[in-house]
Amino acid sequence: MVLPESEDDFLVLRPLGGSDDDIAGVFTDEARTASFPPPRVDDLGDESSAALLRAALRIGFRSSAGPFRSLAGIAVEPRSYQLVPLLMALRQDVVRLLIADDVGIGKTVEAGLIAKELLELGEARGLTVLCSPALAEQWRDELREKFGLRAELVLPSTARRLERELIGSESVFEHFPVTVVSTDFIKSDRRRHEFLRTCPDLVIVDEAHTCVADDGTGGRARTQRYDLVKSLAVDASRHLLLVTATPHSGKDETFRNLIALLDPALAAVDLEQRSGREHLARHMVQRRRADIRKYLDESTPFPKDRQTQEVPYKLTSAYLDLFEQVLQYARETVTSSEGGLAQRVSWWSALALLRALASSPRAAAQTLATRSATAEAVSIEAADALGRAVVLDQADDEALEAADVAPGAGADDDTTRARRLRAFHKAAVALEGAADAKLTSVTKVVKQLLADGYQPIVFCRFIDTADYVYEHLSKAIRNTTFEVVTGTLPPAERSARIDELGRVEGPRVLVATDCLSEGVNLQDQFQAVVHYDLAWNPTRHEQREGRVDRFGQRHDVVRAVTMYGQDNKIDGIVLDVLLRKHQAIRKATGVSVPVPDNSQEVVEALMEGLLLRGLDAEQGELPLGLEEKKDALDAAWDSAADRESKAVTKYAQTSIHPEEVAAEVEAMRAALGSRAEVRDFVSEAMSQLGSSVTPSERGYAATTTSLPIGLRDALPRGAKEPLPFVEDYPVSRGEAVLHRTDDAVEAVARYVLESALDPQVPDHERPARRCGVVRTASIGTATTLLLVRYRFRVVVPGRDEQRASVAEQVATLAYTGPPSDPRWLSADDVEALLAAKATGNVPSQQAAHFMQRTLDGIDHLRPALADHGAQLAAELVDSHRRVRKAAQGASLRGLSVEGQGEPDVLGTYHFLPTVVS
Repeated sequence: MVLPESEDDFLVLRPLGGSDDDIAGVFTDEARTASFPPPRVDDLGDESSAALLRAALRIGFRSSAGPFRSLAGIAVEPRSYQLVPLLMALRQDVVRLLIADDVGIGKTVEAGLIAKELLELGEARGLTVLCSPALAEQWRDELREKFGLRAELVLPSTARRLERELIGSESVFEHFPVTVVSTDFIKSDRRRHEFLRTCPDLVIVDEAHTCVADDGTGGRARTQRYDLVKSLAVDASRHLLLVTATPHSGKDETFRNLIALLDPALAAVDLEQRSGREHLARHMVQRRRADIRKYLDESTPFPKDRQTQEVPYKLTSAYLDLFEQVLQYARETVTSSEGGLAQRVSWWSALALLRALASSPRAAAQTLATRSATAEAVSIEAADALGRAVVLDQADDEALEAADVAPGAGADDDTTRARRLRAFHKAAVALEGAADAKLTSVTKVVKQLLADGYQPIVFCRFIDTADYVYEHLSKAIRNTTFEVVTGTLPPAERSARIDELGRVEGPRVLVATDCLSEGVNLQDQFQAVVHYDLAWNPTRHEQREGRVDRFGQRHDVVRAVTMYGQDNKIDGIVLDVLLRKHQAIRKATGVSVPVPDNSQEVVEALMEGLLLRGLDAEQGELPLGLEEKKDALDAAWDSAADRESKAVTKYAQTSIHPEEVAAEVEAMRAALGSRAEVRDFVSEAMSQLGSSVTPSERGYAATTTSLPIGLRDALPRGAKEPLPFVEDYPVSRGEAVLHRTDDAVEAVARYVLESALDPQVPDHERPARRCGVVRTASIGTATTLLLVRYRFRVVVPGRDEQRASVAEQVATLAYTGPPSDPRWLSADDVEALLAAKATGNVPSQQAAHFMQRTLDGIDHLRPALADHGAQLAAELVDSHRRVRKAAQGASLRGLSVEGQGEPDVLGTYHFLPTVVS
């Protein structure tokens, strides 16, 4: 394809379906017409040659002429249900979409598909992804590896380097068309105005629920994010994709603010009325796993079950003694404070100390040695905000990055208190190891999971606890590889450690804090989660377990083990009031419902009872006032669960119907090859090339040592021997999946096609041939089949100007009679001919005679081939219009598909009827 920057004597070229990395310059006098000579009579093959060459062409395409301009060129094969958001987006003039699918369904792929398509169409000129810094590198890698989009990271650590590359008054977003940006970095007053001025016309907001505020109670960071995204949404021409698995946090006002970013009218529309729900359905897609586990003719292999287990432990006498002393100290400091700010600081410091002590001796020691963060507060409101974020796990994305730091408990310089804190510190240090029953218990849990074939992640609340657990487990369990990942590491180092651990053969264990609990995909390496520390926010538990319980997980059953102290006074409160209730709702409804707003009040009241009134968490009975608060929380939670479980029906899709998706899936498979065709093609091609192909439970395995060196070198590095080809995801490291976008499948298709077109390749290394003569009982009259490649110039109206590209399409045509007067077969008859099997031999001289006569007649067929190309072009125009018919009647003026040059006759195959004696 000739790019616009070409000149009269110098062409700047990009291969069809290639990326910017493939661009090359060619002097005009070196350019030649892009065509292939007809097949030669000495290139005869058997009956499988046509099928192999046809499959290699379709599977190897990276620039299809179909209505989806990007699907042929991306390195991911979308599942049928993932096309629904894409179809919704293409039917909007300006794309405003909330992708609210469940955890682990593939929202990143769905958003990436839309972004890639809009960029290919020219409907968008640039892309920015707003996300947390912990997920920035993952987004960058997904965009590059799956969609061929080279994104620059805009983070505090990269901003200065990027600015050095700017020219004149350029901004980062004017110079780099695709960026992944830390929301919390760009939202500051110093940077947001420049960002808003030069922001691209396509924005993806990841974890969008963290970027929406309600009435100002969401905290300053959340409010700043909301102001930023709201300002982006004001530009009515900007495409905006909001991505979140939790669109409704239980607050109607927050949900209204979220959907109003898509269309201001949604802020007030009546969602109880059908018209209101249909309005929202044009902008929102929300599916649970149950909705898409079986969609159309395709099953998606999610884990079948999540087994949960509670593992109690009792403190040793020395640990329990320290706990009682610390609890008494906490009661004294809270009750002796004079009220106001000082009492709130003491309150949060006491809870922080108890929480750290429940976590581990090392976290307690660090807390005792650190001044409380709430001590810096200048008001009761500020102290409460800090305390709730750190102690009650209410931290949002910005605080989450530092939330695994031990919170600190020292609040003043009182000499007596300081002396007691030092004594506690010394006692805590002495508890490490044998005196810590929790540590002994987790060792047994991890050993059992490893013995059962699971690779677990052990989640800890604090950095110090994670390091402590890692040190102990790595010494106590042999023949196992351990790694620890905490907030002390930058995101890139976290990913590197996880990748390195994932490459380890044999048992492995990851110890981590909640810096990995949201957005990070760990299903390839791990299958179980151990909650070493209880989170005081059930959503955090769900996020932890969601790292392994998602699409791509190979185990049918994932495990989640929750450890809790029976006698440490506080675990029982959190477990009974929050975690068990959350788990019961998820099991009953299949929905993970965020904890209602009044949970914070209830937990604080229960902790107040523990500290101020000596409430014993083991008794199982609460004083009347606290029991009423707990009942109110349960009622609010049940109500939220009922609303959420009905949400899928309430917001069901009305703009995209399954039959519409089925039609596009069928058309896509017809153009690019079905999965069955991929499976049969790879098996046949590998066998023809000397590989030994052995069936397996999920596909087959093929040896690679005897393959031609050109193909062997093109296979992915690190592939197993023999190379396992599996039918569908999930796959393990070193395996290949039988999808057209898999690197190994692509290598086989490219080799088969290129070797067929290259007469210099030895015959035994060419599994596909460009011509053949076949005798078969499937027909009653001699029939000729042609494999024809058409090239088209596709012009699609973009946002500011028409977008032109060159694309390819393969047509399989067949006729009976002489070339001078052909009678063309229908598409169904052609498909039947492709399935014909040889039932007799044709002597080589006779075969050469028939083939030469067929080849001599190709010129007579040129007008008919051109007519078919014109018909194909008209069908492609219709398919583009069908896919892009807008809910608001968008115009497609300027859309055109025109043939480019004469079509290439790549294969010619003559079928003879079986002679009846």
